[in-house]
Amino acid sequence: MQHQENALAAYVDAVRGEGGALAVILVGSVAQGREREDSDVDVYFVVDDDRFAAETAAGRFAWVDRVGLDYAGSYIDVKLASPRYLARAVEHADDPTRASFLDARVAWSIVPDLAETIERIAVLPDDAWSERVRSHVAQARLYGGYFLRQAVERGDEFLRRHAGLHLTLAAARAVLAASHVLMPGPKYVSKLVHTVPTPDGFLEAWDGVVSDPRVDDADVILRLLDQLVPDGLSADESLSTFIRDNELAWLRGTVPAEFW
Repeated sequence: MQHQENALAAYVDAVRGEGGALAVILVGSVAQGREREDSDVDVYFVVDDDRFAAETAAGRFAWVDRVGLDYAGSYIDVKLASPRYLARAVEHADDPTRASFLDARVAWSIVPDLAETIERIAVLPDDAWSERVRSHVAQARLYGGYFLRQAVERGDEFLRRHAGLHLTLAAARAVLAASHVLMPGPKYVSKLVHTVPTPDGFLEAWDGVVSDPRVDDADVILRLLDQLVPDGLSADESLSTFIRDNELAWLRGTVPAEFW
């Protein structure tokens, strides 16, 4: 909408003369054409690597800004980036970061080939998607086939809820990955899982575990998830994958699979 475009233009004018300023990238609902009348404007403010290092050393990674031509009640939601940040994001970014660059638009830049770089951030190769499916299915198997059963046997209500939540998250991540759909963040999961192809009965069981984690619904989810791994995933492979992607994330220099 025009008032958001005006706010974006005013923000660009306000920051382009700052030391180390390199670019402003429009992201979020305005970039994707799904903004509401009162939507804020989401941007990445790209600065040189020296300024990025100084800002982040001071704990400044994101902030809210307002500019003179802004519309009433709105704000500019700013995240900081740098050329090195963007280059690493192409290879290593998690789903929320990659998803944040979907349909991104360069509002202003003095960085060569910036549009091509941000387009690459939002793309994963096929083999990466396949590995994600296997990993998330392994997560689901452990949470639904082991921890949830333990919780029910022991009458541990916390563990039952914990296992159910992680089972449904892993199951949703698996079907999203099977459809090559990035996960922007937890608040989008319930909506997204209902928009991708799933086996008959999956969504009913998934909704059931979200509401009340039960072993019978978990078994349905796990049985249907097996269809996503054509070459199979043995019990030992599931356990090793779970350990690798959770308990040994610190050793591998990664984060647990649910945060990919």
